[in-house]
Order: sequence, then structure tokens, then C-alpha cells
Amino acid sequence: MKIAITALENNFDESKVDSRFGRAAGFFILDTETDHCKWLENSQNIYAEHGAGIQAAQTVINSGAEILVTGHVGPKAYKALTAGKIKIYSDAEKYQVNEIKQLLKENKLNLAERENTVGLG
Repeated sequence: MKIAITALENNFDESKVDSRFGRAAGFFILDTETDHCKWLENSQNIYAEHGAGIQAAQTVINSGAEILVTGHVGPKAYKALTAGKIKIYSDAEKYQVNEIKQLLKENKLNLAERENTVGLG
């Protein structure tokens, strides 16, 4: 299974989960079967006026991830992600990126049932 995790920086062992989805610095894509991890930049969306969440959602869907772990997701991104069959775990910004696999295994993350922030456009 592949997990997409929003991150503040490209440092798997030291970065915290980014509270922003659409404007996150980037995404770690973690394959839980092989423990292989790759970094996907999101710099094109950090300063986007509109559509950052939808563009980021497309990046996550295209990565093959089945799960997204992040802080907050706006309404348009939530709709795009759920249409892409991505399970969304939110309110995870207090955790380190390298803790996420274990937290999911222990069922300690919040499964989002709807968006949890107002979209910025």
C-alpha cells in the first residue's frame, strides 16, 4: 500500500506533517510493503492563486497512493481525493512524518469524513 504524507521539508526522519494540503512543501510517498519512500515537490502550488488543492489532489492520485495523511483539506481537494478513492487522514500536523506508518497501524489517526478547512480557491 502507498501512503502520501504532506511534509514541511524533504527530510523523512526530521520533517513534521505539513498542516496544509494544497500548499504543502511536498509529499512523501511511502510504500508500506517495501519501505521505499520518494519525495514529490509541490512548489508549483505553494503560491498558486487558485486550484492548489485540486492540483495537489491530482498529484496524490497520480502517485498511486491509497491513503493521504495531512493536516487540513479544503472542500474541492476533499471531493477530488474521495472521487479518486483516496482515504484521507487529517489533523496529523502534530506528528513527525516518520511516525505515520506506525500510527496508521495502531489506528491512532483521524479518518476524515469531510473537509476540515475552508478552501482558498
